[in-house]
Amino acid sequence: MPSKHHFTIRDVARLAGVSAATVSAVINGTVPVSEARTKRVRDAMEALDYHADAAARSLRTGRTQVIGVMVPDIVNPYFPELIRGIEDIAAEQNYSVVVCNTNEDPVQEERQMNGLLSRRVDGFLISCTKRTAAYDRILRRDLPVVFLDQLPHEVNAPLIYTDTAAASCTATRHLIDLGHQRIAILARDLSILDHADRVEGYRRAMQQAGLPVRAEYFRVGGSGEEDGYRFGLELLNCNPLPTAVLCCNNKMLAGFLRALGNQGVRCPDQISVVGFDDHIWVRAYQPPITVVTQKSYELGQLAMRTLYSCIQGTWVKEEGNALLLPSELIVRSSTAPIASVPTAEPSN
Repeated sequence: MPSKHHFTIRDVARLAGVSAATVSAVINGTVPVSEARTKRVRDAMEALDYHADAAARSLRTGRTQVIGVMVPDIVNPYFPELIRGIEDIAAEQNYSVVVCNTNEDPVQEERQMNGLLSRRVDGFLISCTKRTAAYDRILRRDLPVVFLDQLPHEVNAPLIYTDTAAASCTATRHLIDLGHQRIAILARDLSILDHADRVEGYRRAMQQAGLPVRAEYFRVGGSGEEDGYRFGLELLNCNPLPTAVLCCNNKMLAGFLRALGNQGVRCPDQISVVGFDDHIWVRAYQPPITVVTQKSYELGQLAMRTLYSCIQGTWVKEEGNALLLPSELIVRSSTAPIASVPTAEPSN
């Protein structure tokens, strides 16, 4: 069987009627090329099914034009939008993106990180599982890295995230303004900086209103739907019941709502509910859920722009490492004034 012919950059140049340097400029975006010549080069590349040799270019430039993205839960609806924002900006800079799902597992996270290091990616975008020594390896190597959304504590690198302390404070104040005093919270592992901030915002709002944070209404440390369901059952066994709940994670929110349904507790008649992230299902749920919305697409864009600046050596640290995006509270029917909340206990 005859071997397939592998065309070179010179073959493309000959077919397009330009120099090899012009073809290289079109491929790498190093210098401007007229639209007419660019079209001829692109047409010639398509006709010959030519693709630049990434390995050879990496040896020549010292860069792979690839960045690694690590997220803890790819099935969480929050992360696909974030990744889309990353990819759109990466494409503008001629970068490819390798996405790794760490499955909320520090061991898997370290294995994925080792794989990206072996591929010699030009930089990392990391949404953490937990604070581990694995991040120190990247930082010690002085590799470009930006942490986004789920953040480790105390690292000397850019941090991109929503101002979740202000967001949870606003959400809690919304419940307080409706007359609620027995307000519970469901939150994730506090080793993740932005989740610690969500709890801090809740505490701040309660303190400012002169309300106690009751231990039986404080459920922290879960990560998924089953944790939300378990925490929900625990809260529904409290006497008295909380009249409102702030769920700081959308998967835990789904589990909590399942617990309400299974126990016959009506929302918002018996318990008002506020969640995080404005996904399709929270709008379709009956009643539609009041949520703190985070701009995940814009966050991904900002993170990739920041990483590209780090790769280029143009990122300037100003006051601290953190770049915070604002959030918005979208009020829907899952929250109601305390006056409409009866004292009935959940059915068994």
